[in-house]
Amino acid sequence: MTATTAAPVSWARLLGAELRWVLRRPRTWVMLALLAAVPVVMALGIVLSDRPRRSLLSEVTGNGLSLPVAALSILLTLLLPLAVAVAAGDAIAGEDQQGTLRGLLLAPVGRLRLVVMKAFGVYVVAGLAVAVVTVSAVVAGWVMIGPPVVLATAGDGGALVTMSGTTLSLADAATRIALVAGWTAVQLVAVGTVALAISSFTEHPVVVLSSVLGGVILFGVLTAIPALAPLHPWLITTGWDAAADVLRDPLPYGGLVRSSLVAGGYLAVGAAMLVVRMQRRDA
Repeated sequence: MTATTAAPVSWARLLGAELRWVLRRPRTWVMLALLAAVPVVMALGIVLSDRPRRSLLSEVTGNGLSLPVAALSILLTLLLPLAVAVAAGDAIAGEDQQGTLRGLLLAPVGRLRLVVMKAFGVYVVAGLAVAVVTVSAVVAGWVMIGPPVVLATAGDGGALVTMSGTTLSLADAATRIALVAGWTAVQLVAVGTVALAISSFTEHPVVVLSSVLGGVILFGVLTAIPALAPLHPWLITTGWDAAADVLRDPLPYGGLVRSSLVAGGYLAVGAAMLVVRMQRRDA
């Protein structure tokens, strides 16, 4: 009598199970709610202030569609990496701490498929975080701040005044916002992959959280030291100020492309570490 081998679990079932697990966690929705509230608070502060000091936020005054760019740029420095770090810590280290990771490692799904499943969950959180911030900022900017007064009264179809002083149509403004949202998602995917790699080496989610946030802060400090200028191009945080480039006309793609390539390098290294660790990890 021949033994029957169990049929492999389908990708749809695996990814669906991970998606349900991610979306059922209360902390996921708490983080998304907090991220959605930040652009609203920013818009309220701009409305109540007479004239913000010269900064990226000053470009939002009377120019509501600039708020998504400002919100994503500011949140990328800490809160957005925090969201993906929490998700990555729960994905592997959290399950190891709860004792459920052993069952997943012994299940006939394959460890590489398990890695893909866990990465999918983290990437979903990254995408949701960017989408929530973008939508919240667009709505808050348009409702509370509105388009530039001159453009609104002139009725010439202009929707966004760039930092170069030119005017973009509503379609062009939407394209710029989508571009910065996609670019931000790429940066978060890289951070999330590195966080997953760290998560595979520990059973304590707080270690993942402290490592990612500590790394972001450390990179920021290193970027501020002129003597370490040769090191700056290799730090993922160095290019995070490129988000403001979408508010220039013509749009300079250099900073966005360079920072995306650096993020791709971190993603590749993190993915390699994650796969090797999970393949060699004892159940």
